[in-house]
Amino acid sequence: MSRLAQTAGLTDIQQEILSTVRDFVDKEIIPVATELEHRDEYPQQIVDGLKELGLFGLMIPEEYGGLGESLLTYALCVEEIARGWMSVSGIINTHFIVAYMLKQHGTQEQKDTFLPRMAAGEVRGAFSMSEPGLGSDVSAITSKGVKDGDEYVLNGQKMWLTNGGTSTLVAVLCRSDEGHPQGTAPHKSMTTFLVEKEPGFGEVRPGLTIPGKIDKMGYKGVDTTELIMDGLRIPANRVLGGTTGRGFYQMMDGVEVGRVNVAARGCGVAQRAFELGVSYAQQRHTFGKAIAQHQAIQFKLAEMATKVEAAHAMMVNAARKKDSGERNDLEAGMAKYLASEYCKEVVEDAFRIHGGYGFSKEYEIERLYREAPMLLIGEGTAEIQKMIIGRRLLEEYRFQS
Repeated sequence: MSRLAQTAGLTDIQQEILSTVRDFVDKEIIPVATELEHRDEYPQQIVDGLKELGLFGLMIPEEYGGLGESLLTYALCVEEIARGWMSVSGIINTHFIVAYMLKQHGTQEQKDTFLPRMAAGEVRGAFSMSEPGLGSDVSAITSKGVKDGDEYVLNGQKMWLTNGGTSTLVAVLCRSDEGHPQGTAPHKSMTTFLVEKEPGFGEVRPGLTIPGKIDKMGYKGVDTTELIMDGLRIPANRVLGGTTGRGFYQMMDGVEVGRVNVAARGCGVAQRAFELGVSYAQQRHTFGKAIAQHQAIQFKLAEMATKVEAAHAMMVNAARKKDSGERNDLEAGMAKYLASEYCKEVVEDAFRIHGGYGFSKEYEIERLYREAPMLLIGEGTAEIQKMIIGRRLLEEYRFQS
């Protein structure tokens, strides 16, 4: 077990789960991750292994066949998985967010229908907010759901859908004016629709098309796609929670826990980068001694390790805050912002320690160098996190004249 990023106060069950996941990562993910990533190949064997471990149902309540674990346990597992290969943690994250949204906001019928199969990994989740011209401005969503009898007809184009091809249940955020008069604030006229589909690409059900995978700089293996709705009909009982107009709040709740997940991913990637850097620094010799004996490299390692520790501590704090039932948007925003920025810096320092070899695809650090930038954007950019943090601080520290 690494000296860094330890978490105090864990139960025996939590420690056993983490030990099992770490062992799986060391044996089943790290040895094959770089090869699969270079081929942009979906890690089916790894996913099957995670399914056997029960990780797809980690936070789903026991009454629905899950393990009923906390957000902290989940985040620590994600940290371990991302340490092996960040793409694998992405496969689980979108599934987890949809399961969380169902657990928190779904009708009883929706929970009974989906959660047991999601816990078993039979139904795989994805969620979709972004659109081609949207970016961080969620209020500018143009995809629309219109009531037609006992159904809704959905039209629009969504973007950056993780697990777009492999998922079978997608939570899609659309504008829905039904019951909301003209002039209603945009965030009060949005609805989350639960869209069932077949896995694969092309037309996966009438009115729903998943084009091919988007070719990315990093974060390969996991399928990232568009989602095109053209007259897609879904029954009215697939409105999340059974009531329109609540979609924005439901999605933001999901994104909030997703930010803890992204922070955990940043922690995991940073840990792996530190491991690679400190190992290489003790093997590589210059001027008659290992480069780890040069003060400049020791300073770099010291900074890297401190950033790993700080990011982990903030991630754990944000997860525990959410588990306590308290509002945690401030803590989640801080954790996501710090962990993603520190991850980028730690990876770059490990890359520099490797020198010219870091530029070679034979070395794992090359993959991490391409993966880290995604964390700066996913679940809200650094600028969005700063806006959230700043507004919350002004609420907490309101000036009294």
